[in-house]
Amino acid sequence: MPANFYARWRARCGVVSVLHEDSESLPPEYLLQAIWQHQRLLHDQLKTLDGRIVRVLHPGFANHEAGPDFRGALVQIDDEPPRTGDVEVDLHASGWRAHHHEGNPTFQNVILHVIWDSARPAAVKIPTLPLCRLLDAPLAELSSWLGREGAVSFPENLLGQCSAPLRGLTESRLMELLHQSAQVRYQSKAAQFQARARHVGWEQSFWEGLFRALGYKHNVWPMQRLTELRPRWLQPKLTPLALQARLFGISGLLPVELTRAQAASDSYLRRIWDLWWRERDEFNGCILPRELWRFHGLRPANHPQRRLALAAHWLATANILAKLENWFTADLTSTPAGLPDSLLEILQVERDDFWSWHWTFRSARLRKSQPLLGAARMTDLAVNVILPWFWARAVEGRNEKLQRVAEHRYLAWPSAEDNAVLRLARQRLLGGAPKRRVRGAAAQQGLLQIVRDFCDHSNAVCENCRFPELVREWNAAE
Repeated sequence: MPANFYARWRARCGVVSVLHEDSESLPPEYLLQAIWQHQRLLHDQLKTLDGRIVRVLHPGFANHEAGPDFRGALVQIDDEPPRTGDVEVDLHASGWRAHHHEGNPTFQNVILHVIWDSARPAAVKIPTLPLCRLLDAPLAELSSWLGREGAVSFPENLLGQCSAPLRGLTESRLMELLHQSAQVRYQSKAAQFQARARHVGWEQSFWEGLFRALGYKHNVWPMQRLTELRPRWLQPKLTPLALQARLFGISGLLPVELTRAQAASDSYLRRIWDLWWRERDEFNGCILPRELWRFHGLRPANHPQRRLALAAHWLATANILAKLENWFTADLTSTPAGLPDSLLEILQVERDDFWSWHWTFRSARLRKSQPLLGAARMTDLAVNVILPWFWARAVEGRNEKLQRVAEHRYLAWPSAEDNAVLRLARQRLLGGAPKRRVRGAAAQQGLLQIVRDFCDHSNAVCENCRFPELVREWNAAE
């Protein structure tokens, strides 16, 4: 027990765990993850349960989303070539099967299973590394260390090789670099719209981009396929309810049975079914299998059922594209801060009797109604779909004035919602720089483009990555 009062209060209040050294002590899983990330291990003694030598060339990067605990690790076992992959951390070897990792596709790239105890797993082919006797300090000491700044900060030795030259840039020079990178990302998205429009037209390409964005990273492809079928299922003057019924039916997301517990859900679902059963034979050949959709790790507000309900309202508004064109050509240069509000005013829909009060068909009624589109998601739509689409049209029409309008709004747009990729990029590339150093949505997009262009094509130790060299050249050319 620490000697001073504050340290004792801190331990007593649970700010930091206090573990005792005995055979019964088990570290909490988050401590085991911190030990792995900071490699508080006896590296010359690491062996798998079947006796193979393990060399950790890089522990990987902590994953705060669904899937393995660490991504992008670099590990060598015996004299085999080093392998890049994921690492899963569990207290017990049995955790692999108990947590159903063996049948989960997000765990198919796991190259090492790190555990605490030394029990042998049952028929698991993945190399398993026990840590219980391989710590570089007593467990109680490591438990106390976890509560200090060193355990929660990003390890200095895991920074990318570009971190030092990037930190040497002035703030204005860094923003200039990020904006140039963002321009590449922006024009790449616009080129996709332009190519697609040659085959299906500008309006269809717009809706496909909008639906893909509503699918997030989990459900991009089923959303894309659903929109490709739009010419078949969209008819003039359909109500939002009729479009919801059609979208839910064709998507395969319509529940087969009533909830039998929530009157509001049952009433809405009956109305949807009353509309869908009359026309499902007409669309039988294009109904998507439910297995295409992924729900694991989704926030309730991002569930595809709710996003399709929102899209139905947009589609029922016959002049929404005309409203967006008026917004794009309007002079908003004097009020750049009002850009998001002005777009949200167009994309936000009236209160939906059911979906303003529910996340999904099965969820309980919310105490307070929630808008179908929030400001954060609207920003994603603006920088990933709406502005690139308008820019592509301006390029196609050789209208340089409208190109400049799209570029100006892109660079002026406030920051989007933070995410795991951005957080890791700021830690690894910018040495843990705060969010405020990457100002604006364009700078965020530029950082994401750098990750895509360089980090995704190298490994955790930045092998053969030329970006550090390019940053030094950029800095020297100032």
